Amino acid sequence: MTADVDNAAKEIAADFAALRRDIAHLTESLRALLDQQKQTAGARMSDAADGVRDTFAQAAGDAQKGAARAGDEITASIERNPLTAILIALGLGLIIGMIGRARG
Repeated sequence: MTADVDNAAKEIAADFAALRRDIAHLTESLRALLDQQKQTAGARMSDAADGVRDTFAQAAGDAQKGAARAGDEITASIERNPLTAILIALGLGLIIGMIGRARG
């Protein structure tokens, strides 16, 4: 009977050792999977940030080109009609002066 108990104890100990190895292997596999998921998520975030940056840069470039075109058109208009431009500037100056005086 003692031999049966000893054999059963050895089998249980061996089963527990195998169970520990399996849990350690499972833990390592989960760690590797999480590291891989973290790297994938980081790459996706980086790609998304690059896309946003590119879109913003393109929009800023388009706005800058539009402002330059508008400035060129205003300059050309002033060169074609200098007297009109002076009168518009004088009128705006008077309006701004009156608004500033009324508040002050």
